[in-house]
Amino acid sequence: MATPSLFRQYIWLVNTINNAGKITFAEINRLWVGEEMSGGVEMARTTFNRHKDAILDIFGIIIDCDRRDGYKYYIDNQEVLRDNSVQNWMFSTISVGNILSEGLSVQNRILLENVPSGGAHLQTVIKAMKESLMISAEYRRYGASEPKKFLMMPYCVKLFRQRWYALCRHRNGFFGVFSLDRFERVEVSDLHFDIDPDFDAAEYFSECFGIVSEVNAPAERIVLRAYDSERYFLRDLPLHHTQREIATEEDYSDFEIVMRPTFDFSSHLLSRGIMLKVIEPQWLADEIYEMHLQAAEMYEER
Repeated sequence: MATPSLFRQYIWLVNTINNAGKITFAEINRLWVGEEMSGGVEMARTTFNRHKDAILDIFGIIIDCDRRDGYKYYIDNQEVLRDNSVQNWMFSTISVGNILSEGLSVQNRILLENVPSGGAHLQTVIKAMKESLMISAEYRRYGASEPKKFLMMPYCVKLFRQRWYALCRHRNGFFGVFSLDRFERVEVSDLHFDIDPDFDAAEYFSECFGIVSEVNAPAERIVLRAYDSERYFLRDLPLHHTQREIATEEDYSDFEIVMRPTFDFSSHLLSRGIMLKVIEPQWLADEIYEMHLQAAEMYEER
């Protein structure tokens, strides 16, 4: 059986069990027979068990059986399908890929964004991470006439706004975030390094909006007022995992976030124009106000 066909079966099986909450093997088979890819043939128990094992190996998704509740199958670690986990990203990407492959007849009516940039160096950096080896790289910052050479310890990679970034540690202990698409050359060196045993990638960025960490800037309570439809967007796509709605009025809603108000966060607020207003802290409200004034002055110079 072709690999793409197997992946479609894996995805169908996970979605079927996840949507049901709990479901028996007989119920799975009843739904399976109704699928075109089944060819009207039931799924054998041995095939089902192989699929379960493959789904665990590939996606890290655990399909377990509750024998006390009528031998019903369920997803034992549903958090991986909700969180910003590698498993969720992989599963979602392959799921969408399968959907798109079935829509080639209308491909001129399916509009996509560019795939994440920097992928050419992603494999090299992850290989270095797995083998605990430093990377030798030439990195050209925006506006620089020449690239700089670095020897760094790759601690983690992060995807943000369709770009891959690497958090690397220099020998002097300083951390830096590098956009993979700005590397002109990157190679795995033969120099071993020991990652800090207390390092937690998710924790490192937990108080950040994106990839600007500014570890010396403390997290603050930020209150944003979202007007009209913007509040619905914030409810569906929170800006940060600490976000919560604290007030709801007819024309606006207030949201509280506890995070570091970094430059990339300020830039996002500026991009939302009149739809988002900073209520607290006052210094951040003043900063966004000044940024709006400077933007308006650029148009007055015409």
